[in-house]
Amino acid sequence: MHAAFRFLAAAALLALAGCATMQPSHDDAAWAATPPMQPDVAAAPSDGAIYHDSQGMELFSDPRAHRVGDILTIVLVESTQASKKASTSTSKTDKAKIASPTILGQGVSIGGKAADIGLDGERTFDGNGSSSQSNQLTGQITVTVAQRLSNGNLMVRGEKWLTINQGQELVRIAGIVRPQDIGQDNTVPSTRVADARISYTGRGTLADANTRGWLSRFFNSKWMPF
Repeated sequence: MHAAFRFLAAAALLALAGCATMQPSHDDAAWAATPPMQPDVAAAPSDGAIYHDSQGMELFSDPRAHRVGDILTIVLVESTQASKKASTSTSKTDKAKIASPTILGQGVSIGGKAADIGLDGERTFDGNGSSSQSNQLTGQITVTVAQRLSNGNLMVRGEKWLTINQGQELVRIAGIVRPQDIGQDNTVPSTRVADARISYTGRGTLADANTRGWLSRFFNSKWMPF
């Protein structure tokens, strides 16, 4: 009895620890905004000219994100739907009959009945299964360019926190964007983000009310022996 109680207590502590580690944090350095690279500023030449090459006046530059630290807006247009159905039916019937042996032309009988041997077998199986799932995520999230790859593609990442009443909602996205896919308004659809990692989670009173307790999760987990 004491051993079972200790086992359940240990399982509860592990479950609570797992829930604590899964909670997102505002101060996660891996998702912090990437600041732009600071170029080395040379002393302006004193030749009396108004404009110099060393001064960064980008009058005709492309406003779309193309450097580390630039801001890019990703339009979330995720929509997935999957369904699967399987059905199996088998049937097998076996019959066999062995006539009674004969001795001197007379069939062997037991108790006045022929000693025939008969075998009958029948097996049937019916199985059905179906599964369906649908997900949809729309909205916008603005991220920063974390790295510019050698082929010109941009590695982007960012997050958005929303605090509503007694709960907090978190949207995170990371991936690789081609400069050709960025529109004139500096936006790109999420379907054009390669190796996209999109997460939408929440925490707070509403999220806790929509989550099963640790003991219920234990009794429905693979660790439950019964």
